[in-house]
Amino acid sequence: MLPFKKKIVTDEAMRPVAVLIDYQDWQQIEKILEEHQSQKKQEFDLNKYKGVIKLTQDPLEYQQQIRDEWR
Repeated sequence: MLPFKKKIVTDEAMRPVAVLIDYQDWQQIEKILEEHQSQKKQEFDLNKYKGVIKLTQDPLEYQQQIRDEWR
């Protein structure tokens, strides 16, 4: 965890309502979050699941068959 200087702002009942941090720290946090999001997007690839499930019936036909059972 990176050390950031912060000031917690409270309301009249001393409940925290906001946190103030230096702008440079905010920019650093934004950069870290952006890098994390780009890594997360790259790791999620649906193509690795292609062909894993072998279907014996057309998915749309199966869906219609199941829906017909509800009627």
